[in-house]
Amino acid sequence: MRRHGIRAVAGHRFRPCTTDSRHEFPIAPNFLKQDFSATRPNTVWLADITYLPTGEGWLYLAAVLDLATRKIVGRSMRDQMPTELSVAALMMAAQRQRPAAGLICHSDRGSQYAAEAYRRQLAGMGARPSMSRAACCYDNAPMEGFFHTLKVELVQQRRWATRDEARRDLFA
Repeated sequence: MRRHGIRAVAGHRFRPCTTDSRHEFPIAPNFLKQDFSATRPNTVWLADITYLPTGEGWLYLAAVLDLATRKIVGRSMRDQMPTELSVAALMMAAQRQRPAAGLICHSDRGSQYAAEAYRRQLAGMGARPSMSRAACCYDNAPMEGFFHTLKVELVQQRRWATRDEARRDLFA
């Protein structure tokens, strides 16, 4: 790295934050229990939502990560955070990857992932929902790690005037 003039970018200090899971939707069991060792693609997916600042306000990014390959297989961006945001990311992943029945799809306990529309999409795919324990970001650590890297290496290096500008950079 020194020979090529490359420096690591340091991030902000990590502070675990929790998802507001005070809703009436059912909570799925935690099938992963922090075992992040998927050996085959399309057997375990992780899902989460993060927010990105722009001059027009927040841009919300929902992503689905394949635990075996560590690749983002589905994504969706909106200026609000309705259930459709997470459903759209899951649908993109399902259409692109065509997973077999039995896939575990792990997320936090947020209302977007516990909502009927999301659960219906999982059921249609033959996937099993799995959710983190309350207030435990470590149960979805690889997804949190992806978002951390994205923010350190891209988001904190840029100031986007518009949401469209941010979308272009993120998709690229």
